Amino acid sequence: MASEAAASSISSFPRRLAMESNALLWFRKGLRIHDNPALDYARRESNNLFPVFVIDPRYLHPDSSAFSLGSTRAGINRIRFLLECLSDLDSSLRRLGSRLLVLRGDSDPASAICRIVKEWKIRKLCFEYDTEPYGQELDRKVKDFASKHGIEVFCPVSHTLFNPADVIGKNGGKPPLTYQSFIALAGKPEGPLEVTYSELPPVGNVGESELLTVPTIEELGYKEMIEEEFPPFRGGESEALRRLKEVLKDKEWIANFEKPKGDPSAFLKPATTVLSPYLKFGCLSSRYFYQRLHNVYQIVGKHTSPPVSLLGQLLWREFFYTVAFGTPNFDQMIGNKICKQVPWREDEALLVAWREGRTGYPWIDAIMIQLKKWGWMHHLARHSVACFLTRGDLFIHWEKGRDVFERLLLDSDWAINNGNWLWLSSSAFFNQYYRIYSPISFGKKYDPDGKYIRHFIPVLKDIPNEYVYEPWTAPLSVQRKANCIIGKDYPRPVVSHDTASKECKKKMGEVYAKDRSMKSCKKESSKSATLRKRKK
Repeated sequence: MASEAAASSISSFPRRLAMESNALLWFRKGLRIHDNPALDYARRESNNLFPVFVIDPRYLHPDSSAFSLGSTRAGINRIRFLLECLSDLDSSLRRLGSRLLVLRGDSDPASAICRIVKEWKIRKLCFEYDTEPYGQELDRKVKDFASKHGIEVFCPVSHTLFNPADVIGKNGGKPPLTYQSFIALAGKPEGPLEVTYSELPPVGNVGESELLTVPTIEELGYKEMIEEEFPPFRGGESEALRRLKEVLKDKEWIANFEKPKGDPSAFLKPATTVLSPYLKFGCLSSRYFYQRLHNVYQIVGKHTSPPVSLLGQLLWREFFYTVAFGTPNFDQMIGNKICKQVPWREDEALLVAWREGRTGYPWIDAIMIQLKKWGWMHHLARHSVACFLTRGDLFIHWEKGRDVFERLLLDSDWAINNGNWLWLSSSAFFNQYYRIYSPISFGKKYDPDGKYIRHFIPVLKDIPNEYVYEPWTAPLSVQRKANCIIGKDYPRPVVSHDTASKECKKKMGEVYAKDRSMKSCKKESSKSATLRKRKK
């Protein structure tokens, strides 16, 4: 339960204020009770508290034109996960004498918030600060409305360890573009709120408003959902804190955690915490997670350090949030100053083969099938398929891969998803474009027997170990015995890795050479301009 996240207990709300004071708490990402500054302020400053979540049609309404079951922006697994988060939040609020008020969005959540703020005579509006462009747009709309109508707004930064604007301010108004420079600027984060609640202020009069209970997946319009394999991850703050508690039991594992080490083929018991979906939805406070890790480090003494440590992974999250917040057009190549301008190939057939797990490379295909079924895969598995799509083999635009991940990942996060695709395509941050993940040998070193492949691609289950990563090399007699004819039951490779990777390296080398030449010309031009000024 959420109460495990705090060290002390305080009374639920102050004595009744002299005047009626209604506060609206708009839940967006911070779907939790623990370490929630917006909630804490709202309950202290109000007689009546209205906890609200607005169904955003952009993320939850079915879209039959999308390539997989789900909405325009999210696949079915992430939608289900969100609904589980909301049900858990509603249960936690009800235990405290409150409840979650669910509203249908109008054109967008901001419009619905502005409408009910007026109807419910709200005097204080509280919500968590959002750094994404879409969230910022909604915030401006709501804040402008509140300002016009004399409504107080409290909007704390609590989804991240640091305020990205503060870090950028320390760097002269520019986002730090390396992890090391970010660490030097960021300092130490504030600790989480150390409070629990025995009860919350009651929900006030909602009048004629059309309120919903947390909808089921079917009630949202997903009538024909077929589950081949239920994802092993449940949404919600309670589950997040339970998982964290389990992780914290193994102090030695926490102390020795070292990225990029870890087994990307481990699926029955993943080789990571799998807490990223809970951080994404704010079911787990990053500040609380940071503090608990820090406490373990103090107990064990010797431990790994950033950037490879578990705590260092939280700081990577902060790094990408900060760069994304301070970089215009961060989510695209054109107009993005930190992104290499690469002439990526347009090939819809290759993109679909990659997306659907039909490239003919079992390691790549198994990862993409796990993504589609579970909404999650190990970070090294993500690296493998991202490299394969972009600079490794297919030379397809990173934005195309980003869109697939954005839709299918449970932990899809705007800043981190775009940041990692920029990195793995060698478009920004990482310049060693010639270091390519082999779609054959990389997975084999972790899982020589191909257990991971056999699980997610059952048609290959009887292929002998020596051929499971390269089934096209198996003699026809072996294929027949395994009931898997390559080209019929399982596809042939869409490209030859040896040939394609060499061509990709050549193209990326040309891009980097051109980029160096342009920078050199700009530098010389700047020097000439400086000399001319001095002569004058």
